[in-house]
Amino acid sequence: MIRYKNFEDLINRMTASAPDKVALLYSPKGGEVQAVTWAELAERVHVRADELARRNRACEAILADGSYGCVVEVLAAVQAGLQVALVDPLMPNGVMEPLLRSVDADCAWSSNPARQEEIEKTLAPKSKPAYGAHGVLFFTSGTTSFSKAVVLTDESLMSSAYNGSSLLPLSPDDTLLCLLPLSHVFGFVCGLLWGLSCGATVALGRGPRSYVADFAMFKPTVVSTVPKLLEFLAARGALNDELSLVLVGAADCADSLLDAVRSRGIRVSLGYGLTETSSGLALSIGDDFHAMTVCPEDDATIADDGEILVSAPTCIMQGYYRDAEKTAQAIRNGILHTGDLGFFDENGLLHVKGRKKDVLMLPNGTKVFLPEYEAAVIGTLKEHDVAVMLCSNTLTLACGKLTSEHNEIMKEIEPAMATYPPGSRIGRVVHIGHSLPRTAAGDIERWKLQKELDDGNC
Repeated sequence: MIRYKNFEDLINRMTASAPDKVALLYSPKGGEVQAVTWAELAERVHVRADELARRNRACEAILADGSYGCVVEVLAAVQAGLQVALVDPLMPNGVMEPLLRSVDADCAWSSNPARQEEIEKTLAPKSKPAYGAHGVLFFTSGTTSFSKAVVLTDESLMSSAYNGSSLLPLSPDDTLLCLLPLSHVFGFVCGLLWGLSCGATVALGRGPRSYVADFAMFKPTVVSTVPKLLEFLAARGALNDELSLVLVGAADCADSLLDAVRSRGIRVSLGYGLTETSSGLALSIGDDFHAMTVCPEDDATIADDGEILVSAPTCIMQGYYRDAEKTAQAIRNGILHTGDLGFFDENGLLHVKGRKKDVLMLPNGTKVFLPEYEAAVIGTLKEHDVAVMLCSNTLTLACGKLTSEHNEIMKEIEPAMATYPPGSRIGRVVHIGHSLPRTAAGDIERWKLQKELDDGNC
């Protein structure tokens, strides 16, 4: 595998070696499939980078809708020396505006010119960006009000793509279907850079309404997805005959679903990573979905309490944007404390067992900020000895010494649940039968509670 230094190095070397090779496929506004060669992509990026450089801007917020124009904008903005912040285009403007101000954005890009103009009117950076050339920011958290901007670079993102490609290489004959949001690091690295860095063709999906149709249109050989999306695709028979590899990440996935996909002769790999490590840290490349090989440029160890600790010099984040305190809490002596629990088996393969920290990843890829979520539940239930956990891939309310029945509790928390999307609501109640484990400061020891649930209460 070739190890590219950054975005510009990837474009220059691919253009020099394979200018006529198709880099991207896309379908503008439901029309015919359009092919973009490396030479064409390089020219488009170069022209746009020159335009951006002449504007004398410092930080561009990109509403990452996954379109061809979006991909060009990201590559060009980085090449032009801007700090780049990738934002979910489905986020309401009112929620987005404080996030963009927090990263000193002074311009924006959207495929919708009217929305771009509307957002740019609200931008009022108080300082120059803390990071310039090569800085690529992804927002990560459980809810938008608690979002943090993770500072990565195009160099760390390309290193992550190299890591994954070393364990799961693609060929120039492969077509990788990019379905996942580019505003999430898993989608950006494993839906886009993975394919481009291997010299494969990347087909840019047309959004949620076209998930099924995209498989029929692009006939991919590879796709990266999250568990809920894979479940949806499998149930609707979307997976095409040409498909040979599925990479599943962002959350744990039921073995029954993975087995069903594998039974069709499709190779299935489960991935583990974090935004703070530019995506992937480990991949399952053998028969056991949950036994994962750590990527070659990363090193993982297990702390005494079961937490996964990671040394990943080429992939680790620069820090949380303008938040030295939270950065210092996460990275200590160069070691990232992931907040995830795991162990190594007798073959040296990593198994991830759950999350220790307060941000919980749901099977659909959504993150829940537990303190805020639990405060909403406690506010309606009027009971403090409860915790929200993930149990058998279901968002679960774990209760201490409550005597109320399951149905009564579910009815009482309905007002709180109504404020969350259907895929982010509590689906079950588990009675623990004793007070929930807590630290001396009164915080719930989630890793202990998760172990108890895994050991038989789920």
